[in-house]
Amino acid sequence: MRIVIVGGVAAGMSAATRAKRQNPDAEVVVYERGGYISYGACGLPYVIGGEVENFEQLIARTPERMRGEGIHVRLGHDVTGVDSKAQTITVCENGGATRTEPYDRLLIATGVSPIRPDWARTDAAGVHVLRDIPDGQAIEASLKGAKRGIIVGGGYIGLELAEALHSRGLSVVLLERSPSVAGRILDPEYQQRVQGELEANDIDVRCGVTVEALTAKNGRVTGVQTDQGLLRGDVVMVAVGVRPNVGLAKSAGVKLGKTGAIRVDKHQQTNVPHIYAAGDNTESIQRVTRRHVHVPLGLTANRMGRVAGVNMAGGEAQFPGIVGSGIFKVFNLGVARTGLTQNEADALGLSAVSVDVTSTDHAGYYPDAAPIHVRLTSERGTGRLLGAQILGHPSSVKRIDVIAALLHSRGKVHDLAEVDLSYAPPFSSVWDVLLVAAGKASQAARLPKDDTSA
Repeated sequence: MRIVIVGGVAAGMSAATRAKRQNPDAEVVVYERGGYISYGACGLPYVIGGEVENFEQLIARTPERMRGEGIHVRLGHDVTGVDSKAQTITVCENGGATRTEPYDRLLIATGVSPIRPDWARTDAAGVHVLRDIPDGQAIEASLKGAKRGIIVGGGYIGLELAEALHSRGLSVVLLERSPSVAGRILDPEYQQRVQGELEANDIDVRCGVTVEALTAKNGRVTGVQTDQGLLRGDVVMVAVGVRPNVGLAKSAGVKLGKTGAIRVDKHQQTNVPHIYAAGDNTESIQRVTRRHVHVPLGLTANRMGRVAGVNMAGGEAQFPGIVGSGIFKVFNLGVARTGLTQNEADALGLSAVSVDVTSTDHAGYYPDAAPIHVRLTSERGTGRLLGAQILGHPSSVKRIDVIAALLHSRGKVHDLAEVDLSYAPPFSSVWDVLLVAAGKASQAARLPKDDTSA
């Protein structure tokens, strides 16, 4: 059996190693158009910020190691076409001649690409996106001698880059077109807390601002023109979102979902026989809503890849879906969410209610107790958990995983209230903030639909 994998980062390499383990006799070939495989892209901002020493530390597996395990890795190979009837791919090596290669099973793990608005399409130096190691290396080079950075976009990457550039000694302006940062991540009240943390650390946050153009001189960016005036800057980071790379899949007749990402079944198989998809270019089932979603995150990509690898090699595995868990840090504030926010639940027409609890992340009398804020969202009438948001010291917000585990089993706030959580003064109060929030949410879920007293 010849298993061909297009894309050699999270999903692709997870699939390759799992397929080889499942069927040691299979020929597994990975085509990667870039120069690196199997690296932690989520660590890129922390190399730029100096917390991680260099980009090489992000690399989990090298091509040499994979070849030693019987997996053929071919860097600098761009797969440009698929003939699903002949079961062949078209490959271009390092921009040279093309050739066709056969497959018995094909995995499309082509990831996502950063969105570049028209105003960001320029040859001027100092304008960057951040998706892979070469992007990070280019940013590193641009920061030498830079004094002021402009970040466009207040999502995960934009927020992490704000701290990274600040750590490098730059003054930082963060521009967001929406009314607040973290708009697609948190409810408004919690968005404001994130913005407050940025501003407390001298990040100039400007929301409701639309970028219209770049300015440049002598081949290097000098600033951005917005609908509210001109801003000067030495480097500009474009972090306005990503889109799934689905061109190869479309050329093979693979069906896309409403999200624009690839639609797969629970085995990661597409509608085209013998073709699978996994990773950031692929939809998931959201277990809370049972809807197809596109949430490109690291664990999801790796887990999808494992499932695809097992199935392509003749085994049986299923992807369980996701609940939309995410976590990040902004200076001294940890931010975590899972499931649905109140805004998301409302947009879906669910009868949802949220409760907020503020406490300390461990016993108040124990040194260094810090505030922690928890919002639980549940379904009125049934008490079914829908989601949670937690803000606090970075060491405290991994509590979100308790909620994520309950969401996977469609748990209720009553179930959370009865969980036997660990307790010692250095770690929590005897009644952990999650238990307090669960008790409050249990009462709120019983209120009539039109009662807003929660």
